[in-house]
Amino acid sequence: MAKLLFGMNLSLDGYVDHDKFAPEPALFRHWIERVRAVAGSVYGRRMYEIMRYWDEDHPEWNAKHREFAAAWRNQPKWVVSRSLTSVGPNATLVADDMETMVRGLKARLTGEIAVSGPKLAQSLTGLIDEYRLYLHPVVLGHGTPFFAGPRPPLRLVASERIGESVIRLTYVPA
Repeated sequence: MAKLLFGMNLSLDGYVDHDKFAPEPALFRHWIERVRAVAGSVYGRRMYEIMRYWDEDHPEWNAKHREFAAAWRNQPKWVVSRSLTSVGPNATLVADDMETMVRGLKARLTGEIAVSGPKLAQSLTGLIDEYRLYLHPVVLGHGTPFFAGPRPPLRLVASERIGESVIRLTYVPA
């Protein structure tokens, strides 16, 4: 049985915004390895549209960018959306009964399944087995909160420094 994980980069005040801070080299290496290791990812529409950037090569990319893109392209993806009519390669569109689909993935797959997107994670509270908060030393003051709704009761199980300035806090439901 697979574990469902929700983890994202966020500011000290709890907001996620991929445009406001980029991962330093050690954290980017960490994300490459994470994307390679997961059994697949469940995306909300908005986060999936942001990540589609990695579907096509860009001339300004270095070797690490190409490595991340290859890992992202290779992982199975399930995209939860009622507004999209199609998704890219190695992706499956899920328009209805998301909870049943996620329960089926957890039962069928082994390893870890990533949840990508705060609003999607909120709708999957109760199914998420682990939360990973990658805290950056940045204060945004506004934006999309990591916890899009009420924070579920959590218990800290691990902390790890990644690179020079990021701390990963790992929580499980209490």
